[in-house]
Amino acid sequence: MAKILYIGDWAVALGPVFAETPFNYAFKGLETYRYDHYLKGALESSGDHRCDTMPTWDFYGMAPGEYEEALAKYDVVVFSDVELKNFQLAPQFFDRKVFGKGIITYPDRIRLTVEAVDAGLRLMFLGGWLSFSGEMGKGGWGRSRLAEILPVTCLETEDLVESTEGFGARVVDPGFDFDMSTMPPLLGYNRTFPREGATVHAVVAETGDPLLATMSHGGGATLAFTSDPAPHWGCNFVQWDLYEAFWVAALEHLLS
Repeated sequence: MAKILYIGDWAVALGPVFAETPFNYAFKGLETYRYDHYLKGALESSGDHRCDTMPTWDFYGMAPGEYEEALAKYDVVVFSDVELKNFQLAPQFFDRKVFGKGIITYPDRIRLTVEAVDAGLRLMFLGGWLSFSGEMGKGGWGRSRLAEILPVTCLETEDLVESTEGFGARVVDPGFDFDMSTMPPLLGYNRTFPREGATVHAVVAETGDPLLATMSHGGGATLAFTSDPAPHWGCNFVQWDLYEAFWVAALEHLLS
């Protein structure tokens, strides 16, 4: 049984906001949206694996040592809409009480991630506005050492490709025996380039851009799915009758 940690695909909505006077603005309502249940359910659907989930703000807020413990505990870690700043910064850097009281540094989570893959960890990098390069480059994965383990090459600029008509998928690797021809339209994806040494298993039908790719690295392996496993890009995708089977097949391919 693989133990999976899935980071991302949570959101909190504040509002609506009422402007009752020019000086009085009130937030009335707070709601947590959990988009993670679609992929979590799919990864656990075979009964062979267990998936824990974590919002991005909890990942960001991990104290020194906690991320290292997670990397040692889990067999697979999933990042979905987790922009680079969550790896590079720490809440403690913004604690004014510690300013001027010594040098402030913390273990580099990007280095730890790369080293964990070298040691055998499997990673899944999934698409969204804050993945790969992302909206206005906010994802930032390609600007860091994560580029060493990504099975695709990121653009240096915003990479969002979106359409209200959606995009289809086409399997191009005979070794990935899964029919994606009936997949409902994806409303967008992150444009990337194929990477030397990686295997592109499926592409966006209309453009030929990578959709699903994997790569071995050291003792581990990584997977990239350049669209969203959840709404909004995936609002049709999650309704596919083969959604669970697709993710089980992708996970098993990564673990093999």
